[in-house]
Amino acid sequence: MTRSKYADEQAGTAAAPGLLAPPSPADSVSLWLYRTMSRIRAVEERIAEHYPEQEMRCPVHLSVGQEAIAAGVSAALEPNDYVVSTHRSHAHYLAKGGDLRRFIAEIYGRSTGCCGGHGGSMHLIDLSVNMLGSTPIVGNIVPIATGIAFASWLKNEKDVTVVYLGDGATEEGAFLESINFAALKSLPIVYVVENNFFSVYSPLDVRQPAARDVVGIGKNHGMAGARGDGNDAEQVYELAKAAVDHARSGAGPYVLELETYRWREHCGSAYDNDLGYRSVAEYEAWRGRDPIATLERRLLERGTLDSEQAAQISNAYAGEIDDAFAFARSSPFPDEGDFGTVFSTAVPGR
Repeated sequence: MTRSKYADEQAGTAAAPGLLAPPSPADSVSLWLYRTMSRIRAVEERIAEHYPEQEMRCPVHLSVGQEAIAAGVSAALEPNDYVVSTHRSHAHYLAKGGDLRRFIAEIYGRSTGCCGGHGGSMHLIDLSVNMLGSTPIVGNIVPIATGIAFASWLKNEKDVTVVYLGDGATEEGAFLESINFAALKSLPIVYVVENNFFSVYSPLDVRQPAARDVVGIGKNHGMAGARGDGNDAEQVYELAKAAVDHARSGAGPYVLELETYRWREHCGSAYDNDLGYRSVAEYEAWRGRDPIATLERRLLERGTLDSEQAAQISNAYAGEIDDAFAFARSSPFPDEGDFGTVFSTAVPGR
């Protein structure tokens, strides 16, 4: 059974009247969150549908069930802010505004992909929206992100860097070295820890002592931080906005731990509840906390959305996704000579 520090904290303070009421940002933000999560879900479900056809010759790590974090954090960012991510980066790329056609072409290994067909699902980049890339090595992206924030600090810029990482990455030495340096230099960076309770098939209780607290580790380095419900898009937005504003103000780095749960297997398109590393009851409990359905209920209750509009939004992205898959499948594979363009030779300012 997964162990939720956020739930424990909330249980200990539930007597305070109104404390657990969901935050209510402007309805325009809430609708954006709903649309963004719906679009991410639609894209990834289509990937899952076609992945068994064996035309996407790369691993895929789907974030179905985890969409609220990408949407909520992205809603708090400015266009010039930087984002970097991990092997499970589809949602982060799309929420930041990454090009859908080039994304799908990349996982099909085509030359029109965002990495020219060389990187696949785990290497997504769109410089036009400052999605600076993703890497699959656990913890590898954390010092890179810290370096990006250091560059902003050196240039006295107000841009904030957001780095997404999993709970497993917080066990890497690179994480501790990075937050130490970020705190020392008061860098404008937010470390968003997506805690889905598993590192592949290993639950937290076989990897971390019960008393380990990622937010506390950050605070012990002099960093601000918070923990929240990663399946509540509005709460994620409010927490992310506070974190990003903190970093942008020059107050230093921030650790934001958000608890969530992936529905499908660690790598691939199938469901894997038969493997025994998690129970069906646990999985069903988390499915009952579907971030899209949760926000939809609130919007319906507020009168911000009606059932007809909800159905329209749910079906709004099929044409766009059809187009992206058609574009990818009709695009050529890279030529052998294209591999010489994998690394840029241009270095700005030199």
